[in-house]
Amino acid sequence: MHDRLFEAALGIVPPWSVVGVRFDEASKVLTVGINFTPGSRFAAGGATGEFPVHDTVTKTYRHLNFFQHECVLEVRTPRVKLPDGSVQLVKPPFAGKLSGFTLLFEALVLMLAPQMPFAAVARVMGICAHRVLAICRRYVALALQAADFSQVKALAIDETSRARGHDYITLAADALQRRVLAVAEGREAKTVATIACELAEHGCPPEQIESVSIDMSPAFIKGCTDELPNARITFDKFHVVWHANAAVDKMRRIEQRADKSLKGMRWSLLKDRASLRPEAAADLDALIARMTTVRTARAWVYKEQLREILERKQINVVRDMLKHWCTCVMRSKVEPMKEVAAMVRRHLQGIVAWAQTRQTNGFLEALNGLFQAAKRRARGFASFDTIRTVIFLIAGRLDFATVNPHAR
Repeated sequence: MHDRLFEAALGIVPPWSVVGVRFDEASKVLTVGINFTPGSRFAAGGATGEFPVHDTVTKTYRHLNFFQHECVLEVRTPRVKLPDGSVQLVKPPFAGKLSGFTLLFEALVLMLAPQMPFAAVARVMGICAHRVLAICRRYVALALQAADFSQVKALAIDETSRARGHDYITLAADALQRRVLAVAEGREAKTVATIACELAEHGCPPEQIESVSIDMSPAFIKGCTDELPNARITFDKFHVVWHANAAVDKMRRIEQRADKSLKGMRWSLLKDRASLRPEAAADLDALIARMTTVRTARAWVYKEQLREILERKQINVVRDMLKHWCTCVMRSKVEPMKEVAAMVRRHLQGIVAWAQTRQTNGFLEALNGLFQAAKRRARGFASFDTIRTVIFLIAGRLDFATVNPHAR
């Protein structure tokens, strides 16, 4: 009766059956013996039909815990002889993708891995961290093999740091589905070529990409121009306004050396006015009233004008207004904002494209934040392969159910 109960609990179906259960009280390990019905025939990978058993070997699979106790399946596993004379080991239906684990055990690892460091998952599951990482790498590789990117037409590309210093990786994501599609080392023009090759392997030729949003990195601009010939480059307004905010803050720091009234005004100048407290808004209004004599105030006005221009959707209107804005700024004495105007002139077409595509890297910045949080929890990652695995676990939205029916 106990055997039938464990068969039902474990989902064991003919020709497999439970043939005994034993519990080692000293080691706190429950061992479930599994055998097959004599005379059964089994299919073998790469061969058509079913074949008789040639001999057997005993294989052990780590399963989910039985209450608080470690559970192991001890399986008498058949080997079959194929017509070409070779002998092949039969894989039981409950065996996982990595040797020594069941599908259910691996599914639980996949559920925990995006939420906590591999070392923490290892403590929960009772295995070493290297085995946890091996399971995750295996599933990410298998899920990527089955992934289809043939419908992808819009990309978002951004870099994030992988370690201290100038050590970066680049992520490419589907701008519509908001999932990471490729991860490459570096942030040079050749990095975009690597990403293009990786996308092509999954049914997305470079010519298929119609739009791409990037920051204003010359390397990314060159890479996208060379490798994605049909892609319209978009610089989203958030990157542009970030540069304008930086110019306002730079102007404030320069002027506050002589004008102490600007001290403490940093966040009032950088935040949206509508979100300021009444007293902070009043201080800001008082500063703007001195626009004719305080360059920081003029810088803030230029920044707000730029923000309003980028809210518009008429592409020709945006182009003309940006040109006029640049002319006005270049005639002023607000030197930090002149640098922003020069940048806008250099990248005018990509900035104007924002009015039409409304394509942004904001979601990719958020995904980068999730990766950075995972990196801090794990105290860093040693290899690029591990980093790539973690990113796909967190942001790849891979369909692991195609690999393991128990995975979600």
